[in-house]
Amino acid sequence: MASHEKDRTRDARPPGTGRATTRRREPPVFELGRGWRKTVLVAHVVSAGAWIGIDVIVAVLVLSGRFATTDAVRGLAYQALATFVVWPMLASALVCLATGLVLGLGTRWGLLRYWWVAVKLVLNLVLCVLIVLALQPGMDEVGAYGRDLPAGAAAPPTIDNLFFPPAVSLTALTFATVLAVAKPWGRLRRDRSGSTRR
Repeated sequence: MASHEKDRTRDARPPGTGRATTRRREPPVFELGRGWRKTVLVAHVVSAGAWIGIDVIVAVLVLSGRFATTDAVRGLAYQALATFVVWPMLASALVCLATGLVLGLGTRWGLLRYWWVAVKLVLNLVLCVLIVLALQPGMDEVGAYGRDLPAGAAAPPTIDNLFFPPAVSLTALTFATVLAVAKPWGRLRRDRSGSTRR
């Protein structure tokens, strides 16, 4: 009998009181309709997949440039790397960033409500900056070396650093993919009582 009384007491709580308050989800900045949400999510996943694919191509070209058996093949690998890689990579990275921002602002996940979303956002921003500031400026030198390599040109220091971009980017993007699937760590912000809200 006492348990029934407790159930009625719990059910009689007015909305917004008790445990319901700590579990209430914050509304998004703007509401994405179901169709728009799916469209933006598809664009986000496709752009991330394209970005990973381009990084794999970068890794193949870098390894071909270093370990191919003929100077002609090595030179072509470096020329292809300098000519075709940076701008498609940056475009896919920016689309991934833009769609991620829209999904964060337009859904319950937010941008700074959950650790996994915040970490993904930081990784995306950092990688975009690295593409522009660290990778792109050296591509002219890489292309020139690729053209002159069959004639016996000496490798510039930029060539030795080409292993790092695909290694760093693929590691970060794989980690971001794991975060998107596992959604670990809970809430980033705390409520007024100091407890983390789930």
